[in-house]
Amino acid sequence: MTDAHRPLKLAVVGHTNVGKTSLLRTLTRDVGFGEVSHRPSTTRHVEGARLSVDGQALLELYDTPGLEDAIDLLDYLERSTQGERLDGPARLQRFLQGSEARQRFEQEAKVLRQLLACDAGLYVIDAREPVLAKYRDELAILAGCGKPLLPVLNFVSRPQAREADWREALSRLGLHALVRFDSVAPPQDGERRLYESLALLLENARPQLERLISDLETQRQARRHAAARLIADLLIDCAASRRSVPAQADPERQAIEALHQAVRQREQQCVESLLQLYAFRPQDASTGDLPLLDGRWGDDLFNPETLRLLGVRVGGGVAAGAAAGAGVDLLVGGLTLGAAALAGAIAGGALLTAKGYGNRLLGKLKGERELTVDDAVLRLLALRQRQLLLALDARGHAAMQRIELETPQDTQWRTGKLPAPLRRARAHPQWSSLNPHARPSQAERQEARERLAEVLQAS
Repeated sequence: MTDAHRPLKLAVVGHTNVGKTSLLRTLTRDVGFGEVSHRPSTTRHVEGARLSVDGQALLELYDTPGLEDAIDLLDYLERSTQGERLDGPARLQRFLQGSEARQRFEQEAKVLRQLLACDAGLYVIDAREPVLAKYRDELAILAGCGKPLLPVLNFVSRPQAREADWREALSRLGLHALVRFDSVAPPQDGERRLYESLALLLENARPQLERLISDLETQRQARRHAAARLIADLLIDCAASRRSVPAQADPERQAIEALHQAVRQREQQCVESLLQLYAFRPQDASTGDLPLLDGRWGDDLFNPETLRLLGVRVGGGVAAGAAAGAGVDLLVGGLTLGAAALAGAIAGGALLTAKGYGNRLLGKLKGERELTVDDAVLRLLALRQRQLLLALDARGHAAMQRIELETPQDTQWRTGKLPAPLRRARAHPQWSSLNPHARPSQAERQEARERLAEVLQAS
């Protein structure tokens, strides 16, 4: 059947427009594989894809055209071999050598040739469809190839799915092993279950399939960790960002808007990086899409109503800045030293060793204010990116709709203290790529990013 020295070959077969190409896109994590549409008979020829681990090919998947005329083909096969005692493969080989395989049943012939050349087949079923006679005839013809066949129930998460009907029909045909799947929103363990079921049917291929399962889990964990790092980078950049501005209405308003825009662009950069990491298209999501699209969230990161509806607590002591989405860092007001004593301390160099605080305090005395991103906005950034990550983790590569997010249920990022790495980043403006003279490669910043990534993965 197969051995450890060559890849397992699988033909993906089934009726037209049941999601065969969609399944392959999800299994290969390739949004560009084949063509996916709602038109029938989209795939007109056989296409292949190969899955490898460490350079070794383990699995070859072949997309095939949809079966369209199984009822007439079964009638033809029964008439053309009447009185002859041929087994299934011999009967199909005779059919494939005849003229009807090149004319009337050309589509079906392509499918049968590919299944005969493979080790097994995945029979994809649109579970929303009723169990009709044409599907039974398709299975009868495919069974004639003499190859193990694993039914894959696609679109099982849809409310109109007829899973129980299909299970009963498949059992009556002797197909008791099957896999529940959904190529648009696959279950977390969907691929693992599919390959485990194949291993039961193809004992000789178990080593390849187990290695593939192990690699899938390794890659999934690596993606999640890399995603947490991307989000941690975003949050540290925003937490450490600072803008000095004269304490005057117009310059302050302009500086706030500039900071808003910088944060929006930085979040969009994170979104694009996450999409690329998960092998999705740039058009699948943007920061404008991240709030829920049913009107309950505002469509702007700095909309105070968005924060209120999400239950994100706005920090105290910076009410004016928080309402605008930026905190106003009033260090002078938080000290008990008088202005003269403070000036003397700065002049004497007593504060110059405090990570740059001396220069910042001197700026205060000159009538400058410092703008920082408020805690509430950091919370919203974390909520949105974490929710996007959950959506990407559950999204199949056949999905054609833009990503829509549900309201996050976790409360950890809505209230309470921010994680220690973010609080620490407030005192290190050199950590932020949004600031001049940034040094994001500093070892301390990298350590803070790793610690924050661990918090993000655990929450």
